[in-house]
Amino acid sequence: MIRKNMKLLVTGGAGFIGSNFIRYVLNKYPQDQVINLDSLTYAGNLENLKDFENHPNYKFVKGDILNSELVAHIAVDCDIIVHFAAESHVDRSVLDPFSFVRTNVLGTHSLLEVARQLGNKRFHHVSTDEVFGSLSLEDENKAFHEETPYDPKSPYSSSKAASDHLVRAYYHTYGLPITISNCSNNYGPFQFPEKVIPLFITNLMEGKKVPLYGDGKNVRDWIHVDDHCEAVDLVIRGGRIGHTYCIGGDSEKSNYELTMAILQGMGFGEEMIEYVKDRPGHDRRYAVRSHKVQAELGWQPKMNFEQGIKQTIDWYANNGGWWQRIKSGDYKDYYEQWYNRK
Repeated sequence: MIRKNMKLLVTGGAGFIGSNFIRYVLNKYPQDQVINLDSLTYAGNLENLKDFENHPNYKFVKGDILNSELVAHIAVDCDIIVHFAAESHVDRSVLDPFSFVRTNVLGTHSLLEVARQLGNKRFHHVSTDEVFGSLSLEDENKAFHEETPYDPKSPYSSSKAASDHLVRAYYHTYGLPITISNCSNNYGPFQFPEKVIPLFITNLMEGKKVPLYGDGKNVRDWIHVDDHCEAVDLVIRGGRIGHTYCIGGDSEKSNYELTMAILQGMGFGEEMIEYVKDRPGHDRRYAVRSHKVQAELGWQPKMNFEQGIKQTIDWYANNGGWWQRIKSGDYKDYYEQWYNRK
């Protein structure tokens, strides 16, 4: 087990889940130190951690995870590499699969090599339930777990599956002390507004309809980002080396049910739904059982979906400047202004 006071290198820490994880760690463990490595691609936003800019135990480094020399330099005295950095939007992966292979496969390999060369540095890999493929709507009792065979359907999920296999290979071949977590769909504050929940919320705030794929019957298991961050924290501090932990929110919703929850929470009805053509490779159902992380580490999701979606709607209502800058494209100028003054 790793000691409580750690120095962590967090990759992709300016993104949605990564920034929430850094916030979680620095709030829970005041003595921990965090280095945030992020290349600030379109979904990386320094505003996500603006209130931590001057925190004595937080440092931001702009850089690519494929820059092994840079990674080695900043990771040399870290206790663990927590790897969030990834291209993560299925639609984008259909249009530009190479970017997903570059970041998710080659980037993960580069980090693993650095961890190995630094004397087998502790490594945690954050992955997705999408590597397991699709479940049937008819068999409601079936769900993904740690022994589920991989069956990815999109370029995104295939690239994450490949990276999972690489991480395990470094454990078996080189003895690299790794853990992996495969989580269900996250939602909450600071999520980039191309993802379904913030897209729908911000569209409605702008007076626009919400685009619902196909028949709306596709099912996802939703987990609030704070619950996910707590689970990852427990895994990196107490998880068994070489093991995988599935992390789900026990909150399955069809896309139609999700849409109606957002519409009703914001005072709208079905007239604001615009049905659109389904995307290629759209998995029918995801569901995750978190029995292992619950039994071994005592984790349970704390935020039920009704509370979480209300909190999320309120957050976007109270942070209009954040998402309006993103949707207008002005966030790119903000990055440059912020970085140049450091």
